[in-house]
Amino acid sequence: MKKEIIKQPEMILVGISVQTRFQNEINPAHAKITPTVQRYFTEQLFNKIPNRVKPGTTYCIYTGYDDSAIKAKDNSYMGAYTYFVGEHVSSISDAIDLPNDLTILTIPAQTYAKFTTEPGAMPFVVIQAWQRIWTMKQADLGGVRRFHADFEVYDERAMNPKAATLDIYVGIKD
Repeated sequence: MKKEIIKQPEMILVGISVQTRFQNEINPAHAKITPTVQRYFTEQLFNKIPNRVKPGTTYCIYTGYDDSAIKAKDNSYMGAYTYFVGEHVSSISDAIDLPNDLTILTIPAQTYAKFTTEPGAMPFVVIQAWQRIWTMKQADLGGVRRFHADFEVYDERAMNPKAATLDIYVGIKD
């Protein structure tokens, strides 16, 4: 996996979200992320999003981490969090016209360790990337995890489910 440290400006996104926790996601019977993503694409909710910056580029955000579950010396996280799937928008001036099932998420500007995966089969490529990130020492990660907002970017490189490449942004403290 290729890594670089970057500063990302504030982003405004529109999409759908769900509250979950790590323990739910490792058990398919209790997982909430997969049904949320399936709903987003099956119902083509992206077509309801106004002012899309790059139509077809999907952002999957992990945010709203439970502060009491954060382990300062570990890159993993086992507590509750919000999972959001949607698209980056240029403005929310049309927010009044948003359908009730869509929400707005603002991610403040922050520094990230950006990881780019090698091509691989979905969902294994993203699972393996996160497993590597969770086991990295602070020096290998590029800093101390911020646990504010981490996200995956699925663009044209992720269209082939047998050879998907994606970027994973892990928020780190300056």
